[in-house]
Amino acid sequence: MRKKAFLLMLVLFLGIFLVACNSDGEGDSEDQDDTNSEDQEQDDEEASNDEESSLSGEITVWAHPFTGEGDAEQEMWDEITTSYEEEYGVTVNFEQIPWSNRDQKILTALAANNGPDVFYAIPDQMPQYADEGMLLELDPYLEDHDMDDFVESSLVSVQWQDKTYGLPILQEAYTLFYNLDVVRDIGEDPDNLPETWEEFEEWAVKAKENDYYATAFSFGGSMNGTLYPYIWQAGGEILTQDDEVKINDEKSVEAFEYVNKLYEDGHVPEDSITAQEHNEMWDSGQIMASMGSGINLQILQEKDEIDFGIAPPMKNEQQQTYGTTGMFVVPSNTENPDAAAEFVKHMTNSENQRKFNSVTKYIPTRESAKDIFDDQPYLSQLASYTQYALPGVIHPAGRSIMPFIQAELQAMLEGEKSPQEAADAAAERIANEIN
Repeated sequence: MRKKAFLLMLVLFLGIFLVACNSDGEGDSEDQDDTNSEDQEQDDEEASNDEESSLSGEITVWAHPFTGEGDAEQEMWDEITTSYEEEYGVTVNFEQIPWSNRDQKILTALAANNGPDVFYAIPDQMPQYADEGMLLELDPYLEDHDMDDFVESSLVSVQWQDKTYGLPILQEAYTLFYNLDVVRDIGEDPDNLPETWEEFEEWAVKAKENDYYATAFSFGGSMNGTLYPYIWQAGGEILTQDDEVKINDEKSVEAFEYVNKLYEDGHVPEDSITAQEHNEMWDSGQIMASMGSGINLQILQEKDEIDFGIAPPMKNEQQQTYGTTGMFVVPSNTENPDAAAEFVKHMTNSENQRKFNSVTKYIPTRESAKDIFDDQPYLSQLASYTQYALPGVIHPAGRSIMPFIQAELQAMLEGEKSPQEAADAAAERIANEIN
């Protein structure tokens, strides 16, 4: 059993949950169970020819607040749920739940068999739930569904062990935002921002010569936006879905070496080892480039104090970056799996992605819905980068291994370990966690 807080909660809840689970787990509705009944044979045949007509009853949908605009969000949800009800004849009970303690709330509700039929999940939740049999596999519902329109990278976060457990509704793409006044001051061209590690390091040297930090590192925070993108850009991995620990492979160690050199050469602030953010230094013009996404863009545009430019995600062997993916999933113990699965498909179709992401300002996961940003150059630019965005480590232990990696990375930056030693120590701790 993996040693993580999630499974401590399952000790309390899983027994009840398994009793409550749908016994076949295939998403068949109750009126299709008795296929041997002569009286219902004709009705079942008609239902198979017209799947929508078999949907009935009601479903409960849980989601979180995505903006501070409550009225606009509610109007958006009303439009989406009403269009579903009108098309399928199923009543939708929509409930907005807070982000805080969401894992506990969801697990408790599912274990008591009074949870939602559809709920919003993020990449580090999905594999935990799926690995314990708590999510409905959606592949049987997607055979005739247009999946090619989804950005390929957005599907990474909804799949565990080659099965699909959700459909994505939003993405982000983190990349470097440059202070163009600093770029000009170091004698570089704002229209040709660095695209490779080598180019960035050349600019970093010039930035230091002119008393600027090249970039902000916040290694006191999540590895998703700090170390992981460098590992992916080097062609490395952290942990695979087959439990292969790869963080200390040759390519992954290149990332440790690169960030260590940036720190040792003074290209990042001295407190980067434990810092959570460097917003004040960025705002005051001390930093040339800072990692950001849509929320950072919104802040920069509202303040209108920094002349900025957005660079493509960097590459070494590969061009990659981090970007979370939000999805809707269906618990395996739902009493109305067909209707729930159809809602997930309905919620993530192109039309409703336009509605949802126009309000929330996230990036649609369907290419056809990205036209909502056609008149917004910066958001359109970020939307074009989601093809490079990975959602983190898709593994039940993805969340719990991060502190181990962080600790070893910090030890390296403090000079206590070499990059290889730090990566090896992180690999050993990961292996102990998953075994």
